[in-house]
Amino acid sequence: MENLQDRWSIRSIAIAVVALMATSAAAYFIWQHQEKEVLQATLVPTETVDNFPIVEPTRKFGFVIDTFQVIEGEIESGMFFGDLLQDHKLSYADIEGIVQNTKEKFDAGKLRIGKKYTILTADTTQAADYFIYEPNVYEYIVIDLKNQSAKVEKRPVTIDQKASAGTIESSLWNAMVGNGMSFELAALMEDALQWSLDFHHVQKGDQFKLVYDEKYIEGEAVGIGDLHAAYYKTGDDEYHAIYFKSEDGEHEGYYDMKGQPMKKGFLRAPVKYARISSRYNLRRFHPVLKRTRPHFGTDYAAPYGTPIYAVGDGVVSRAGRTKGNGNFVKIKHDDTYQTQYLHMQKFAKGMAVGRHVKQGDVIGYVGSTGLATGPHVCFRFWMNGKQVNHLNLKFPPAKPLPEEILPEFETLRDQFMEQLSTVEFPEIEKVEEEEVEQLAETLGNP
Repeated sequence: MENLQDRWSIRSIAIAVVALMATSAAAYFIWQHQEKEVLQATLVPTETVDNFPIVEPTRKFGFVIDTFQVIEGEIESGMFFGDLLQDHKLSYADIEGIVQNTKEKFDAGKLRIGKKYTILTADTTQAADYFIYEPNVYEYIVIDLKNQSAKVEKRPVTIDQKASAGTIESSLWNAMVGNGMSFELAALMEDALQWSLDFHHVQKGDQFKLVYDEKYIEGEAVGIGDLHAAYYKTGDDEYHAIYFKSEDGEHEGYYDMKGQPMKKGFLRAPVKYARISSRYNLRRFHPVLKRTRPHFGTDYAAPYGTPIYAVGDGVVSRAGRTKGNGNFVKIKHDDTYQTQYLHMQKFAKGMAVGRHVKQGDVIGYVGSTGLATGPHVCFRFWMNGKQVNHLNLKFPPAKPLPEEILPEFETLRDQFMEQLSTVEFPEIEKVEEEEVEQLAETLGNP
C-alpha cells in the first residue's frame, strides 16, 4: 500500500515538473515573441527610409548657405562698401585692408545702384565672412572678408538657337516688344542690314524674320548672342543677311543670298535709334539764325550722350570746336570721300588729328554745342571736294565670296533659310503704350 502511494507521489511530482517546464517554455516563447514585436516596432523598415525625402543643402555662390546667416539686398543711392561692412562688425582697418587687397578684381568705389549683393556670416557674434557682389547677370565677385581676397566667378551660360518673326504696326520697337523679343535684337538686325536699309524710316506692314542665339543662366533668359540670319521685307523689296565665317577664317561677315557682302563702303547713318530731324536742303530756314541758309548735312536727332559712329574707315583730319559747328570731327576716308560730324557733346577718348578709325568706331557723343537748338548730330558728306546728299548715293558692292568658298556658304545659307521658313508672321496687333512699358522692363529698353 505504501509502495502504491509512493508511486503516485512520484508521478504527481513528475507531472508538476513537466507542467512547470511547459509553462516556463510557453512564457519564454511569449516573451521572446513580444520582445521581437517591440524591437520591430522600434525599427523603420528599409522601404520606409527609402521613401523619406532627402533634403538637399541650399547652394549658392559656391557655398552651402544653410550654414550662414544670409543678408541680401540691392545697392541704393548713397550706399557705400565701407558702411555695409561696418554694419557687420568689421573695423575701419579691416575694411581698408580689404579694399586695398582686392582692388585688382573689385573696385569698392564703383558699386552701381540696383545691383545685388549678399553678405554671409557664420557666427553672428563675429564679423561677417563673405561679401558677394553681382555687377551683371554673367558673373559675381566673392570677397573673402577674413582673408582679404577676391575672385570673379563666371556663371555657366547655355545657348538656345531660336527663330522669330514680327510685323511692324507703328515702330520697330513696338514690333519687337509686342512679339516677346528684346530690342537688343533690333540693334543686331540693324547691324546686319544697315548697308541696305534705312531703319530711321520703317513703314507700317514691314515684316522681318530672324535666326539668333538666346543666352540662358539657370533656365532664365539673360540676353541675345549672335544673329545668324535676317530677312526684312518692305513694300516689294526683300533683303537677306546671312552671317558666314569660312573654315579658313579669311572670309567673315554678313552676306546676301548670292554671297555678296552686305557691307558697303559706308554706313547709312552715324547714330542708331535716331530720327532724321532735318534733311540736306539748299534753301533751309535756319532755326537759330532765322534766315534762309543752305543746309549741306543731314541732322539725326538723338538723346544727349548717344554714341556717334564713324561711317567708314579713315583718318581723322580735324577734331576741334568752332562757334557754329560746336565740337566736331572730320574724317578723310580716301581721295574721294570725307565725312564730318557736328555739335558733339564730347569726343571719344583719344580722338585727335591723325587717329585711324574703323567703320563703326565710336568717335563722339550726341550733344548740342555750337548753333544747335537741341541734341543731334549734323552729318556731312563730301565727294570729290563737294558736299552732297549721302542718302542719294549708291556705293559699289564689295567683292563677293570666291567661287571655291560658295558651296560652303550655300550649305549654311540653306540651313538658315529652312529655319526662317518655320516661323510665321504674326498678325498686326497694336500694342498699347502701357503694355510696351511693362514689356520694356522685362525685355530691356534701349
